[in-house]
Amino acid sequence: MGRHKFGIAAALLALLLLAWMWPEGDAPPAGTLTATEPTGSEAPSSPAEDDGESPDTADDSDPASETTAAEDPAETSASPSPSSEAPGAPSSAPAAEPASNTYDGPLGTRNHTGDDSVALTFDDGPSPEWTPKVLDMLRERGIKATFCLIGAYAEAYPELVADIVREGHTLCNHSWYHEFDLGTWSEEEIRANLQRTNDAITKAAPGATIEYFRHPGGQWTERAIGVAADMGMESLHWAVDPSDWDNATTESQIKTRVLDASKPGAIILLHDGASNQKDMCGALESILAEFERRGYTYSAL
Repeated sequence: MGRHKFGIAAALLALLLLAWMWPEGDAPPAGTLTATEPTGSEAPSSPAEDDGESPDTADDSDPASETTAAEDPAETSASPSPSSEAPGAPSSAPAAEPASNTYDGPLGTRNHTGDDSVALTFDDGPSPEWTPKVLDMLRERGIKATFCLIGAYAEAYPELVADIVREGHTLCNHSWYHEFDLGTWSEEEIRANLQRTNDAITKAAPGATIEYFRHPGGQWTERAIGVAADMGMESLHWAVDPSDWDNATTESQIKTRVLDASKPGAIILLHDGASNQKDMCGALESILAEFERRGYTYSAL
């Protein structure tokens, strides 16, 4: 009985000693999971998942995959490392550069091709005297161009519209009768003018697509651009204007102005209608020869 009491006393003494020696308030050992740390099965969602984009499934242990992810700010790893940003944090990736084909014509209208090719555009036709001559020169060199047609002339000379389309050139609406103030009209009036022009063109060339609109005189307004866009037409400006429509401009001046101002990507404004086509056609032969020497390629837009 005495030994039994002694054993109980010894056990109590040992418990008291252990309670006195046990550390209190120490941080848990490194690597021990706590309630605030994610486990491998509960990784935080990536920014791509928050945005509704498919996450990158590349293995994070693959250096090549990490390089790719770093180079592409739109993609993030599905299993971020401890240094990854928390979901919803602002991205440290640089802002995207403007697209190389961003246009800086008046009010954002298109004024270059978007690549190294050049584009020839011919306004104010079709002309029964000069449009065939222009088509002949283009055909001889295998060049495709863009023709910005006046609706009244398309109605008067439908066979020329058909020739333009048959030879693979691009069509552009240049208003019914070159109304300089078209952009100041009401939306309904602008739409009626452009639709009348489109109707005349497609009557001459059924099934033809009219991809562009060019405002007479380049007197752009947001209203005209908006109506054209609603009708499926992109507003087309230019980079080079030699004033070949002006009777006071000589053949030599047209040639010099075009060659001096043209560079890869240029959209060049010329006229197969209006009033000064003899000088324009004379200059065009020399212009095409020099462009060939420079190695320019052409875009029909």
